Amino acid sequence: MSVLDGPRREIRRILDGGTPQWVTVSADGAELVLANGRRVDEATATYMAPCDPTKIICIHLNYDSRRVEFRAPELTTPTYFQKPTTALNSHRGVLYRPADSHLMNYEGEVAAVVARPMRNVAPDDVWDYLAGFAPANDVGLHDFRETDAGSMLRVKGQDGYCPIGPGLVSGVDIRESTLRTYVNGSVVQHDPVTNMTFPINYIMADLCRHITFLPGDIVLTGTPANSRPMNIGDVVEVEVTGVGRLTNTVAEAPAPTHHVGHLPMDTDAIRRVAFGGDWWAQRDAEAAELAAASKQ
Repeated sequence: MSVLDGPRREIRRILDGGTPQWVTVSADGAELVLANGRRVDEATATYMAPCDPTKIICIHLNYDSRRVEFRAPELTTPTYFQKPTTALNSHRGVLYRPADSHLMNYEGEVAAVVARPMRNVAPDDVWDYLAGFAPANDVGLHDFRETDAGSMLRVKGQDGYCPIGPGLVSGVDIRESTLRTYVNGSVVQHDPVTNMTFPINYIMADLCRHITFLPGDIVLTGTPANSRPMNIGDVVEVEVTGVGRLTNTVAEAPAPTHHVGHLPMDTDAIRRVAFGGDWWAQRDAEAAELAAASKQ
């Protein structure tokens, strides 16, 4: 059965009594149902990520709104990067910003999760190889933007910087969904999935020409415009219509003990990425003011 074919199906994973358990959701959403029939209160459940990936692959610019925000040329082929599996986090997990850093951005995304081994699969057949979809947040600490030769290893790969969940959903035509990100209840990102430059099945087929996907592997499919830094205490939510709503909170962690290697930086180039269109708007406004002043 294709991952797109209804009816809607959802599985979640929680930690119950010290043991990981796969659960379904009651009709009213108030309870999670274990395989043995026991029920737990959803509001107090401790979530785990709904998959065990061997790899997490992410696409760079993939919404035109994001490309326009960065004044980038139109794209003819996608490019990718990876997050370590230790970046995995879950619904209601905490996003820790080190005390010596300031520019930790949200990036709401749709995660596609693999169901069975995938290699050299045609785009039209990709949907038969996927287990489902989930909201995800491709968190990035841009204070490290000027290191790792563009791989973004320390920007995007820090522990806990890939929350996904609350569940894994199939039976929904993801092509009809809309992605929204909220910070403290206010919408900060909004874009239909149809506005992706490279559709999900294209991305998966492109990658699996050369890389074998295994069950549980995650592909993050891009973020729209308006990724911005988060503040300590913020509640950040990523919603994919028909799929679910991922919630995380931001907290501070101590800075690393040892000052080894590249340290956090705050430069004009870094802020151009972290603040996106806000940075460009500020620069344009300043340029306009200078031009007006020069004519006086």
